[in-house]
Amino acid sequence: MTPLRVVAACVAAVGVLAAAIVLLTRDDGAPRARERLVAAPAQVRPSVLVDANGAVLEQFSGDCGASRLPYLCERVRAELLASNAGLLKGTGLTIRTAIDPRTQEAAQRGIDSHVGRDDEHVAAQAMIVPGTGEIRALATSHGNAPGLMQGSTAMVYTLAAALENGLRYADGLPHSREYRAPKYSSFKNCRGENIGDPTHSVVNDTNAPGDFTTLETGTRATDNAFFLKLTERVGLCQSVEMARRLGLSRADGMPLQEYETFALGINEVDPIALAGTYATLAAHGKRCAPRVVTEVRGEGGFARTFPARCEQALEAPVADAVTGVLTGALARSPLKGLGRDAAGMTGNVDNDTSASYAGYTPDLASAVTLGHPDDVRKHRLADVSLGGKRYPTVSGTTVPGPIWKDSMRAALDGTAETPFTAPDTARFGGCRDACAN
Repeated sequence: MTPLRVVAACVAAVGVLAAAIVLLTRDDGAPRARERLVAAPAQVRPSVLVDANGAVLEQFSGDCGASRLPYLCERVRAELLASNAGLLKGTGLTIRTAIDPRTQEAAQRGIDSHVGRDDEHVAAQAMIVPGTGEIRALATSHGNAPGLMQGSTAMVYTLAAALENGLRYADGLPHSREYRAPKYSSFKNCRGENIGDPTHSVVNDTNAPGDFTTLETGTRATDNAFFLKLTERVGLCQSVEMARRLGLSRADGMPLQEYETFALGINEVDPIALAGTYATLAAHGKRCAPRVVTEVRGEGGFARTFPARCEQALEAPVADAVTGVLTGALARSPLKGLGRDAAGMTGNVDNDTSASYAGYTPDLASAVTLGHPDDVRKHRLADVSLGGKRYPTVSGTTVPGPIWKDSMRAALDGTAETPFTAPDTARFGGCRDACAN
């Protein structure tokens, strides 16, 4: 080939290359869309919470700030964190809960009928199955459930300790409206330290009838002075240990406070812990750790189950004896009962800083708390508006009790009625060595 032909061929080749570049390039120098290599973004499926039937409740990211069900979300988060923190970072998980849609609706409606969504105080409720610990409902008027003093619902722990130690229904003490510890050694905590306070007096909010207060009448009247004297008799540590055995824990994760006023409910708890202890009584002393997460499934066949964790915490006859007292307490209260076997206890707190109610049937236990989420002393339950209604003061049977009753009735409507086991009157009836003169 002659040099001229070589040059011409090279020019032609360059021209073809230039033409190819022109075809593949827009005027602005960017590749044409049809010629680009497009990488589709990976699809990340969000984790979801589902109820006991498998219906989706909401998406779950571990951040409960925007949750439609904040109390449930926070509980799920806590349970996953305690089990495996890595689950909180997972995606595409299906987190099955024990939430029953009918029971959840009953709990929410019960709250909404008495406390407004815009009220500054928060009403919260937990409903738990005795004998399994499954949490069927978690509802609030708004936000998460704050830890609040449980008040007189704590008297049942001292009552259970007294019955376990051999006292009977008609055993009791002379009635008095006021109590003051005789000496510092009258009360000892579980470390054996003297923590009685002879400088402090406790006065009853209400008066028990008669000159002699028994285990039954003192419980029905939520008699403060009587329960301090009873705590002195059976032992403070015995009362605290009984509460722990039944499943009580503080909302802040700290150890239970051990003071002479323990039976008056000085510890701040949330409805789950409170309902859990009453569920133990309903299950004849069988304590099952409350749990809302029952199973977690993910991609690639990942599956993890969360079975019931139960143990016999209290002798069944003692638990049934406590139930016998609480059955009478509910029946003689303003709530009157549920129209089926049920037991309950009001939670009154000094200075009206909070209020609660806890109770159960053989098949379902529930606890309702009410108080301010930030400052209970500054925002007391006195001269307060709730659900558009004004209250001079709020006790356990004023608002929490009706919420409990409405919710339990709706949740149990149409279900089979299971009776309580009758107390052993040969063991717990009458009095033994603390009888009225």
